Amino acid sequence: MGILTGLKILDFSTLLPGPFATMMLADMGAEVIKVESPTREDLTKHLPPIDGEVSAAFAHLNRSKRSLALDLKKEEAKEIVYQLVQEHDIVVEQFRPGVMERLGIGYEKLKQINPKVIFCSITGYGQTGPLRNRAGHDINYLSLAGAASYSSRKTQAPVPAGIQVADLAGGSMPAVIAILAAVYHRGQTGEGQYIDISITDAVFSLNAMFGSGYLAKGIEPEPESLLLNGGIFYDYYETKDHRYFSVGSLEPPFQEKLCTLIGNPDLIKLSSSQREEDQQVFKKILTKSFKEKTFNEWLEILGEDFDGCVEPVLRFSESVEHPQIKAREMVVSVPKAEGGSQQQIAFPIKFSSQPAQYRFAGVQTGEHSEELLKEAGYNMETIQALSNKGIFGLKNK
Repeated sequence: MGILTGLKILDFSTLLPGPFATMMLADMGAEVIKVESPTREDLTKHLPPIDGEVSAAFAHLNRSKRSLALDLKKEEAKEIVYQLVQEHDIVVEQFRPGVMERLGIGYEKLKQINPKVIFCSITGYGQTGPLRNRAGHDINYLSLAGAASYSSRKTQAPVPAGIQVADLAGGSMPAVIAILAAVYHRGQTGEGQYIDISITDAVFSLNAMFGSGYLAKGIEPEPESLLLNGGIFYDYYETKDHRYFSVGSLEPPFQEKLCTLIGNPDLIKLSSSQREEDQQVFKKILTKSFKEKTFNEWLEILGEDFDGCVEPVLRFSESVEHPQIKAREMVVSVPKAEGGSQQQIAFPIKFSSQPAQYRFAGVQTGEHSEELLKEAGYNMETIQALSNKGIFGLKNK
């Protein structure tokens, strides 16, 4: 039993923001039905590497979700949605504004069937505003929200992040928070809710530290000019063998340990100076010091007990093997539908009871169509007739 056992979700989303959000809800025990198009495949299904019938990324993002293939352009498919929504608490979708309405399964229509339904729309720019219908990706939302402009070196272009900051921190996480808040509100009032998640809005709100300075005092955040973007010694430093360490020793006790680490405790006054010139001098000293030793030599010097906010920049393969990641059990073995198992990244939140559940890795489109329709009250004769009409696509699961 998971902490959200009993919560039932219809998930119409694809790609990353919606699927990551519903994966988290499924990990916590919610029952998720992934409603998939039998003709238009999710692009993450073909993202290398392929592990079995689907990609490792798709199998991860859609673990524990049962798949129902429906051609939503067909009237009978809409009727199936109407039947399912009577017993489901939440609908998650990620189409452009108005698509669900044109399909006949928008919030107003589903609310007539189930007034308590919570309907969450995740889009790049939200349901209102001049860009509401514009296409976009993670890099575009970071750009428009002002975040990319000061996430770079002074003489270089912004760097594309290795992880999808906007999609996950601006889309998935706010969606989970909003859905659970709406579930709580419904528990208090009996009312359902429509949720409008704009990824750009949420990313804009992430400018909390330095965007606030512009709004209060008109101070524009600039590259390599701030406390946390390389304006001081808080930065990455290259080693002799071209690896890197992160230095985040902002507080005086940590600065003292940092200065001792590089062999010059007397530099503490320079490291704690508020003068830009002093900070740049100290930064040059750090740069020179780190380049004098290899990555492994620095690891040996740091040892296991150094507590001064200096850490190695690990490759992902190294992170997987790190004692902290292992101790936190952040890699789990998830069963595959065709047999065997797949290693996946674990749910990151630890509950004192009702831990995360990993029922099975993501499956092929329509894997559970027949099973789900039987549960919804359809008999085999009706299911076969719907299949013959192409409601589930060419392949009857």
